[in-house]
Amino acid sequence: MKFLIGLLITSTLLFAASEKLIIDAKNFETDDIKGLTTFTGDVKLKKVKDRLNSDKLEIYMKPKEEGKSRQASKYIATGNADLEIHTNGKIYIGKGKKIIYIPEKQEYTVLGNGYLKEITESRELFGEKILINQLTGSAKVSGSENKPVRFIINIESDGKK
Repeated sequence: MKFLIGLLITSTLLFAASEKLIIDAKNFETDDIKGLTTFTGDVKLKKVKDRLNSDKLEIYMKPKEEGKSRQASKYIATGNADLEIHTNGKIYIGKGKKIIYIPEKQEYTVLGNGYLKEITESRELFGEKILINQLTGSAKVSGSENKPVRFIINIESDGKK
């Protein structure tokens, strides 16, 4: 029970006082000793405008430091994983077999048959590994030998042929 209260306090501190982290799921388990919390069954995470949905969400906590609350070090979403991120004036939607979020770096990694679309400029990325950093606004994509990276962008034409 202490861990659950610590997780709720930490989540609030992680995302600033005015932001809330809300997780809805069918099941919840926590292991204080391992520092692992698991949500399963139609998991929906919401933080301000950002969303992360999956069948399973694991939250790994940093070891407790004296006088401090435990903080999440990593979120791993698997099974029908998809996301919506609002950052640097842009909106990204994406999906993959696995999505990893590292709060300290504000970095998302989409793994396995990854897809990412930047809504504002209608750009699409396909790859086996897609990395999005909210701090820098950068994205990196890796493909495989059988599935190269694909980038699709709409280019405006001036009407000339």
